[in-house]
Amino acid sequence: MAEKWGAEKAQPEVVGPPRRGLSPAQRARKSRNDRKRRVTRGFSLAALIVVLIGAVFLGSKLWHSMSGSSSDYAGDGVADVVIQVHDGDSTTAIAKTLQDKRVVATAKVFVEAAHDNEAISAIQPGFYKLRTEIPAANAVERLADPENRVGKLTIPEGRQLDDIADVKTNAVTDGVFTLISKASCVELDGEQRCVPVDQLRAAAQSAPAAALAVPEWANGPVAAMPNDHRRLEGLIAPGTWNVDPAGTAQDILANLIAGSADVYTQSGLLDTAAAMQLSPYQILTVGSLVQREAKPQDFDKVARVIYNRLAENRKLEFDSTVNYPLDRQEVATTDDDRAQVTPWNTYMSQGLPQTPICSPGIEALGAAEHPAAGDWLYFVTVDLQGTTLFTRDYDQHLANIEQAQTNGVLDSAR
Repeated sequence: MAEKWGAEKAQPEVVGPPRRGLSPAQRARKSRNDRKRRVTRGFSLAALIVVLIGAVFLGSKLWHSMSGSSSDYAGDGVADVVIQVHDGDSTTAIAKTLQDKRVVATAKVFVEAAHDNEAISAIQPGFYKLRTEIPAANAVERLADPENRVGKLTIPEGRQLDDIADVKTNAVTDGVFTLISKASCVELDGEQRCVPVDQLRAAAQSAPAAALAVPEWANGPVAAMPNDHRRLEGLIAPGTWNVDPAGTAQDILANLIAGSADVYTQSGLLDTAAAMQLSPYQILTVGSLVQREAKPQDFDKVARVIYNRLAENRKLEFDSTVNYPLDRQEVATTDDDRAQVTPWNTYMSQGLPQTPICSPGIEALGAAEHPAAGDWLYFVTVDLQGTTLFTRDYDQHLANIEQAQTNGVLDSAR
């Protein structure tokens, strides 16, 4: 029979034990779990605090390193120091160098002190003597003072590595080694420091060619003269250079040779040598002879004489090649001098001397690369004004020599 609407229904029975409170074991487990959760939350919070503190510290440090702070040193400084300004350095780059060397407290204070300072904007690359821990304004003042530039080296055209003495006057002309040594001198905290000539000569004599930055095109000739400092002759170009007073003799020579190789390459020496079917080293050697044997107005003609004599297998017979290993300057050499057999004496051997005999200038090197057109084999300077006569005819050359003797010019026949 169908159930009637609203009639009472049987209620479902409850399955399982009746509900009651936690047992002692359960309460103990719950307590342990609660403690673990509290400890975990505590560690997490502590770790978060450490991370936040670290982020604030690092961010502050980064901010100060980038922008600096308003702090500045006071007083006269602590110690002398030499810093380098590189080619193309901005004021900001210089400021960073000064900060790294502890010259100024921050880069920012130097940039502010140097603002609109024309001397700093136009500062030349090189080395400058300053003091550590000085006010930024003082650093600006010292950098702007030319007297604080150190390590500036000027090599005139035609200098050789060693000093040379004039036979008549006994005047000594500083060689490249002496010029480098003098340029390296700096007084730091009352102590004068220089790279001695002996150390430069020793490095030139014994250091590996690679350590001296000898260019590839000069490796062969340099290797052919072991244990002789003159193997580097001509590889340091004339001009103005920067010498690091703190550098070793080897490092200084390497920097000068590397820079000179760049100068020679940029002048077109390598390309011209290939076109002339000569080596760059041979042209450099010819340039050194031109530098020593001629006045600038005759450079290209003397270069042509050299090439003509070489082409006809004639000895060059240049007094400059006799004088070179004797470290002296004399217009007319003696018979005994010319009879000495050396790697350079062109009276005693065919061809070019074994190395250049000086550092040729750009004009002399250019003449060696682009000699004048002519068939001359001889030349002689005939007056004290430097007039030089060129000829191919030997009898005419003898007549020119007589003219030179009449005018009081001491110059031997070529």
